Amino acid sequence: MNDFVASFFKFQERKTTWQRETIGGITSFVTMAYIIFVNPQIMAAAGMDKGTVMLATCLAAAAGTLLMALYANAPFGLAPGMGINAFFAYTLCGAMGYTWEQGLGAVLLSGIIFVVVSVTGLRSRIISEIPMHLKKAIGIGIGMFILYIGLKNASLLSFSANPGSFIPLGDSMKLDSSIIPALTFANDSAKLALVGIFLNIGFLLRGTRGGMLLSIIITSMLGCYLQFFSGWQLGLHLPGSMSIGDLSETFGKCLSGFVQLFDISKGLGVMIFSLFSVMITMTIADMFDTIGTVLATASRANLVDEDGNIINGERILLADATATVMGAFFGTSTVTTYVESSTGVAAGARTGFASVVTALLFLLSVSLAPLLGMVPAAATAPVLIMVGIMMASDIGDIDWRNLEVAVPAYFTMMIMCFGYNIADGIAIGFIMFSFVKLAVGKWSEVSWLVRGLSAMFLLRFVFMLFY
Repeated sequence: MNDFVASFFKFQERKTTWQRETIGGITSFVTMAYIIFVNPQIMAAAGMDKGTVMLATCLAAAAGTLLMALYANAPFGLAPGMGINAFFAYTLCGAMGYTWEQGLGAVLLSGIIFVVVSVTGLRSRIISEIPMHLKKAIGIGIGMFILYIGLKNASLLSFSANPGSFIPLGDSMKLDSSIIPALTFANDSAKLALVGIFLNIGFLLRGTRGGMLLSIIITSMLGCYLQFFSGWQLGLHLPGSMSIGDLSETFGKCLSGFVQLFDISKGLGVMIFSLFSVMITMTIADMFDTIGTVLATASRANLVDEDGNIINGERILLADATATVMGAFFGTSTVTTYVESSTGVAAGARTGFASVVTALLFLLSVSLAPLLGMVPAAATAPVLIMVGIMMASDIGDIDWRNLEVAVPAYFTMMIMCFGYNIADGIAIGFIMFSFVKLAVGKWSEVSWLVRGLSAMFLLRFVFMLFY
């Protein structure tokens, strides 16, 4: 049996051992495990039950990672992605008004599109034709969006009406005055969140593996003591009051949600262009995330051949796309390959057996669901803040002195953050890029793909003016 497993995962060819693969798989899990507690907090904003989302998160991560192991033989862990889950909860089911069932239907559709793109080879063309500075601006903008959500969930921002302030973009604000944020440390959650922020910063700077998970555990334990023994108000519940979750609440609901996506009660044009915007956002975000992670990690895992191509690259992308489809059925947002897998690779992981170990640990984590009520938002919010900061690491790669580059990049990032809408940020970025090139007489430099996407995004905004 051992010989069969070692042969199947090509231990000898990749010069690895059982011990290295096991340690690598455990390391990847420890650095990824924060998503088990963070994802339910985010998805709850879409109206979903936290316990059920936690169960779906564990199962989707286990299934996706196991698929990556058996089909692609790659040491990469998969789980619901940060950024795209925020898009699901706050943009798709928030600003755009979709139900969470429709949101899961959108995840299913985007996963199918990604599968088709991966199988047909369109992926490489799409990636190559989108300008690099726009790709980086999208990632940075999503990071800023996540950071803002982290500050908000940490209760570090208080909101009050101010008649002279700007009205946010979109339809989320119908008042003559907007609600603007102000920094506050007045409540218990904010004080606890500060502890979590400093813990995360310290662990990150020291390179502590699993630092995010460790910060959640420490902050949660401190929060339990402060609420149950010192009278702080943190909204915690004892383990007995939380159930593991009922997967029947979400399993397969993506199918009915998929049908509801094509509701034309608000007009055929509104349905088409809104759905188009959602699909482009989800597919592009997943594609960039996966390819960036794979490229950054594959060379360290010796998964690059003599010609510089990633070994089993097409299988890796197809496994990632299929995992999103499976995640939709379980009841969670887009499942993607995690960059935290690089820690497992650094610990010695070279084959899919490490991913088998990671998948089994996610499966065992289902038993942690009753503890979810003892994890306050103040413990998970600092993780969002740190993820947002890390996603902004590419900001120096954008040539801010070149206005042709800076204008679309800046609009992309700012609209995402201040407009509270990732889809609108991407749309405005494409439109501004095309306009800038047209204005300076370089229209020929704009690919037909970008021209088409810009036109569709522009038409969507035109329809929004009348409906």
